[in-house]
Amino acid sequence: MGDASGAAPLTHVGKYHARVLGTRLAAEAGGRSDRPAPDVVPVPQAVFTEPQAASVGLTESQAQAAGLTVVTAQVPYKAAAGAALLQDSVSGEAKMVVSRPTGALVGATFVGPDAAEQLHAATIAITGDVPVHVLRHAMPSFPTASELWLRLLEELPAELR
Repeated sequence: MGDASGAAPLTHVGKYHARVLGTRLAAEAGGRSDRPAPDVVPVPQAVFTEPQAASVGLTESQAQAAGLTVVTAQVPYKAAAGAALLQDSVSGEAKMVVSRPTGALVGATFVGPDAAEQLHAATIAITGDVPVHVLRHAMPSFPTASELWLRLLEELPAELR
């Protein structure tokens, strides 16, 4: 399904398209309509190197090339106290790209230990078009690496959060 769709040739993309098609076909066969897909369905990507690199949505330069006005926040991976639980010496960076007019997350990149585990939260936020003033109310457990989200949000201009 993924190869035939023209989308990114990744297993999870093909599985997503197959689920969407299956749901649509089942709905039509049952005489009902399927809910439409969101306007933006970002493709998460992870590279399982040491450290891991993971991203979803647009990078800052891609967003600017697309004509978006964005603001970014970047923090070291060790900014989250819980990151120390992942390994003794934590290195890496986390970055988010936010649309300045809407305050919605449009991209995120994580490089560090278990970076891919941060990706799904970013994918949900982008797919749901969640503004960062709402994201700031999503509490990460302490002590976990997901506290990176707090550190990133704190780095954004106050009027957005």
